[in-house]
Amino acid sequence: MNPHVWWYAARACGLVGWALLTAAVVWGIALSTRLLGRRPTPAWLLDLHRFLGGLAVIFVGLHIGALVADSYVHFGLRELLVPFASSWRPVPVALGIVAFYLLVAVETTSLVRRKLPAKWWRRVHMTSFPVWVLSSAHLLLAGTDVRSPELIGSFVVGLTVMSFVTAVRVLSPKPDHRAAPVTRPAPPRDGELPAALRLRADRSRAGRAP
Repeated sequence: MNPHVWWYAARACGLVGWALLTAAVVWGIALSTRLLGRRPTPAWLLDLHRFLGGLAVIFVGLHIGALVADSYVHFGLRELLVPFASSWRPVPVALGIVAFYLLVAVETTSLVRRKLPAKWWRRVHMTSFPVWVLSSAHLLLAGTDVRSPELIGSFVVGLTVMSFVTAVRVLSPKPDHRAAPVTRPAPPRDGELPAALRLRADRSRAGRAP
């Protein structure tokens, strides 16, 4: 077996994890705008967003596990879970660690969304943007495939799509969540009965008629 198989696996899982994260963030932004149409969003579109985010967490976990198993660059759990503990490219590795923790926080709060206040869930979910930025910086600074034309092309495509949907999201009019004022019917004027009372009075008079 190739002695660097775990190193290749770590690189592959990291690239797939970044691609899935990009797709999940882009899809989530698209769901929050009218890019997918004005009609009510089908449930499977939201499920797809959650599925992509969950897969991203899984592949990032495989990325970390493969780095622990690899002997090409010696990483322990401390170097992979504590920022700046690694002596190999400490800043890019630290960026990846912080991105991983934020990603786990986003996915965890999404799973228990119904038990959290809406504003707190929204604040945590907004960290998806920093997660993408940090993971992209980690990819470009720590990755050994940064000079690959395929990687550069994938990053340019991802950055272009992210910039487009983010611009649409920022420029879209914000929905007004304020409650509509409660309107109460005006009180009847003097000598005027409500419709229900008038109907009852008419029936009463009709019953007394000869």
